Amino acid sequence: MQAATVGPGGARMRWVETCGVEPTRVYVHGLGAASAAYFVPVATRPELAGHRSLFVDLLGFGLSDRPADFGYTVEEHAATLATAFDAAGVRGADVIGHSMGGAVAIVLAHQRPDLVGQLVLVEANLDPSPAPKVGGSGINAYTEADFLAGGFAETLDRVGPLWAATMRLADPVGLYRSAVHLVAATRPTMRHMLVRLPIPRTFIQGAQGAPVQDPDDLTASGVRVVIVPDASHNVMLDSPEEFARVTATALSGRRA
Repeated sequence: MQAATVGPGGARMRWVETCGVEPTRVYVHGLGAASAAYFVPVATRPELAGHRSLFVDLLGFGLSDRPADFGYTVEEHAATLATAFDAAGVRGADVIGHSMGGAVAIVLAHQRPDLVGQLVLVEANLDPSPAPKVGGSGINAYTEADFLAGGFAETLDRVGPLWAATMRLADPVGLYRSAVHLVAATRPTMRHMLVRLPIPRTFIQGAQGAPVQDPDDLTASGVRVVIVPDASHNVMLDSPEEFARVTATALSGRRA
């Protein structure tokens, strides 16, 4: 396990790393998740194996620290992720982000274009959503005080055992603030940033998930939209073979 000091009070971001060729691939999890649990089984498939790969847990989640004085906005998550990239010596990476991790990856590419060579977004949040749809947890319906007093336990029961298995590892404050800021979105929005990025971009959508809004807008800006049959929000878990295939195809075309 690797780590870098990225946040207030010496907070450390941690990741599991495998060796391989460049470009480095960095996998970023969604809200209430952890990167190794969601991505290692697909990243080690023959279609994707062989590259240096980092499975990063954002602050407040998984193996990383949980600073109480961190804002947990999408922009702050992206800034701390950039610090981890710097510490790991990563440049021009293939960044694969799921749900909230996709939103963070977009902001990272916008803030630090030297760090990201290509984006693969898996059902990523792109727009403000007062009633969350993509990966929606319902967390933003609570006040922070109510979430800490009992809403966290209610949420774990509501989301089911698969999501709860990693969500229970999250810091409740970090989980709540991340969810609220994700639903509010960034300014400009993640979509606005994405359509203007001058790098190869692929958006992977599960056919059974909530459909991405305005896919024609994405396609017109050069974002390749790929629909994976028989998959819902967690495409890499629902259809690992097809996820590995479409991701490998997307990444294979990034460099001459």
